[in-house]
Amino acid sequence: MIPAALIFDVDGTLAETEELHRQAFNETFAAFGLPWFWDRALYRKLLEVAGGKERLGHYLDAHDPPAAAAAAGRIAALHAAKTARYTALVEAGAAPLRTGVGRLIGEARRQGIALAIATTTSLANVEALLRATLGQDGLAAFATIGAGDMVAAKKPAPDVYGLVLERLALPAGRCVAFEDSAIGLAAARGAGVPTVVTPSVYTDDQPFPAALAVVSHLGEPRDPYCHLAGAGAADGMVTLAALARWLDPPPDRVAP
Repeated sequence: MIPAALIFDVDGTLAETEELHRQAFNETFAAFGLPWFWDRALYRKLLEVAGGKERLGHYLDAHDPPAAAAAAGRIAALHAAKTARYTALVEAGAAPLRTGVGRLIGEARRQGIALAIATTTSLANVEALLRATLGQDGLAAFATIGAGDMVAAKKPAPDVYGLVLERLALPAGRCVAFEDSAIGLAAARGAGVPTVVTPSVYTDDQPFPAALAVVSHLGEPRDPYCHLAGAGAADGMVTLAALARWLDPPPDRVAP
């Protein structure tokens, strides 16, 4: 069964954006006169909390950095300034699509398969990335975009997937999600959507139980993916035909 829709996460999945987010956070802290710096080890831990504003709040509560009390009422302003810095980096071309993403999106568009976004990041961040990587008509390629502030609970809650499925008017089993993190996988599977995971630089140490497949990236003819778990061991690229096989394995491959 070829899926009726492909639903993509954004950060770490469409592009390796998390390092740009970290850079934008640190530049914003300096601009606001805050003596904070998130190194890569700390940011890996902070990414366990979905959403930029939520991540800031968690940092203040869990780490009690200098000037935390004064900054507690400025989270929205800090996040808005960070978003502006991040989108400027993206618009300058600092976040190319991950291997195989553009190819699969193009294949889906040619075959009339719906495309959607389900993310915890802001709509402004999504729009900037799609314009920078897919051109000015990049947004038009997607039937619907579910962003972080559109739902009550962010990933790992399944809310954003529920919103996207409702807008697509499709059952979860007719779609395939693409995620890079354990919380993203939990959100998609919580909504019943089969999920392909492509771990990113900040999530490559996470477990991905219940994923349809775990591969290093989506693959290109001259750059096949490395198979990590689940379906796809005999393939080198995630294609619509491959997804159809993975969703409908022959009887001797169906788990008892």
